[in-house]
Amino acid sequence: MTTVLLSLGSNLQPQQHLHAAVAALRQRFGTIIVSPAYRTAAVGFDGPAFLNNAVAIETELPLDALDAWLHALEDAHGRDRSGPRFSDRTLDIDVVFYGDLIVEGPGHLRIPRPELKHAFVIKPLADIAPDFIDPVSGLSLAALWRAHAQRDEVFEVVALVPADGGHDQRS
Repeated sequence: MTTVLLSLGSNLQPQQHLHAAVAALRQRFGTIIVSPAYRTAAVGFDGPAFLNNAVAIETELPLDALDAWLHALEDAHGRDRSGPRFSDRTLDIDVVFYGDLIVEGPGHLRIPRPELKHAFVIKPLADIAPDFIDPVSGLSLAALWRAHAQRDEVFEVVALVPADGGHDQRS
């Protein structure tokens, strides 16, 4: 089994889309660890604020199969890939870490994800896996967060809700 750390984000009906994504991940992978969801400003474009969180899973799926499954989950939630790279998202799920694997070079998949530099990625990851070691820097996620320029900022925590607007305490 490989420990995989995912970054999730949405700025279109984000509470519902992230809740549904967490439920789908739990159904597919069983026990998962879920960070709080934080509200953050859009990066790279002018748009509604995002909710971002992180999920840790254990899987036997190879990286390419996992990535395809996650893309299908995004698509099932109305992900539009036709627009600019930085744009509104119903659901965005990135594999930030796949064990200690490092993937660079051609193609869209890079592990660890370059977005790791953003507070909206590193903070939720450090919340759920503080002792996880970044294979590039050799530092723990807790150490990377402590060194981050935004570490002293307060981030608004937002509860995730099912699509019907009810409350599900499991997420």
